[in-house]
Amino acid sequence: MQWIDDGIVLGTRMHGEASVILELYTRDHGRHLGLVRGGRSRRNQPVLQPGNTVHASWHARLDEHLGNFTIEPVLSRAARLMEGRVGVAGITHLAALARLMPERDPHPGLFEGLTMIADALPDREIAAPLVVRFELEILQELGFGLDLTECAATGATADLIYVSPKSARAVSASAGEPWKDKLLALPAFLAGPGPVVLEDVLAGFRLTGYFLSRHVFEPRGLTMPDAREAFIRSLG
Repeated sequence: MQWIDDGIVLGTRMHGEASVILELYTRDHGRHLGLVRGGRSRRNQPVLQPGNTVHASWHARLDEHLGNFTIEPVLSRAARLMEGRVGVAGITHLAALARLMPERDPHPGLFEGLTMIADALPDREIAAPLVVRFELEILQELGFGLDLTECAATGATADLIYVSPKSARAVSASAGEPWKDKLLALPAFLAGPGPVVLEDVLAGFRLTGYFLSRHVFEPRGLTMPDAREAFIRSLG
């Protein structure tokens, strides 16, 4: 068995004295692990850092085996990401989100999203709303997508400012007024085009955080990653 693909480095763990098990998020093969022989060498260590894009060749005798990676660098971002809190927390949180996806399950859209955000980090004004959208995409791919296109009560597509915590659907200002204290805020940048302000980004993280906790982390017996809170704190 063999394939060749591009991937973003999520992380590594030591294997023996000189090798590492590399975790990539690839374009066409999803989240995939493999052994890199000599991965702890002076030559390979800088390449196998979280956030870098690599060209990977994977091969194994059988598909279910761990297999071996041969890696070539494509784009190095790690040094820039490690310069500040936004980059460190951001790429760590993205890796945690990517690990929610089943191994070897292809999601090309998530690969493109990871690439876009990794390129944007550590510019918080550009990256932060992209991370909110990426969390929404993770929910969608896991089967818990939000419907933000029209009001759950009236079908209206304008003036959508709430989200129902029960149905995960948008609610308009007029329809939601009687229950506004029980509804989640829908930030304007998720409802339509327009400028993005910090207050809306934070509201976006509260929105996605509610559904991630409810549908993804809590059912798996997990807590929200510390890196997520660290990334949010770095925005203010």
